[in-house]
Amino acid sequence: MTLVHTTGRILRQLRHDRRTVALLILVPSLLLTLLYYMFSGPVFDRVALIMLGIFPFLIMFLITSIAMLRERTTGTLERLLTTPLRKTDLLFGYGIAFGVAAAVQAAIVSGVAYWLLGLDTRGSAGFVILIAAANAVLGVALGLLASAFARTEFQAVQFMPVVALPQILLCGLFVAREDMAGWLQAISDVLPLTYSVEALQEVGAHADPTGTMWRDLAIVGGAVILALIAAAGTLRRRTP
Repeated sequence: MTLVHTTGRILRQLRHDRRTVALLILVPSLLLTLLYYMFSGPVFDRVALIMLGIFPFLIMFLITSIAMLRERTTGTLERLLTTPLRKTDLLFGYGIAFGVAAAVQAAIVSGVAYWLLGLDTRGSAGFVILIAAANAVLGVALGLLASAFARTEFQAVQFMPVVALPQILLCGLFVAREDMAGWLQAISDVLPLTYSVEALQEVGAHADPTGTMWRDLAIVGGAVILALIAAAGTLRRRTP
């Protein structure tokens, strides 16, 4: 029950934070609209499809790393861990709560992309929403892990270029992975964002879900679980 209570508490906090809600819902849609006026036709379809996965990842990473840091610096985490609540309950509660928010975000942004901006993919929009939500949960998990090593909100933000940018550069958005140098491909192969982008590309190219898409989703899911477990092992009660 502690996991359920933790998830409910985080969802209630999120619902009353209007700025965070606006960041979750409005910013990705506005950025996609900007892409619509920058590109057209197949180029927009290719770039927007991938960004439907990258935007939730970035936003959730930023929000979660700062939110967990605040739990620590304000003493909330200290009080929570004096109760029967375990670290894994807290972190998986964060993952579930923000996963719900991510699903809502992905549905709204995908609706804007498909029905207002004319995004065209061979596969179903439902699979795009599923992958985008999984990508957002990946951002949550990595944000929780990064927050354990930060002492201030500014330091938490500094982890974004360290954790997120290499994954964006090597995921295949700018250069096809097969055209990269061998050592860059090797690095790309161990980065979870690579597989979420590949899963989105599979939806864009195939009318039916493929084995590659399901494999990539499983890899992203495994990365989420590993990141949450690692975050539980490194989580400190209070920032010095």
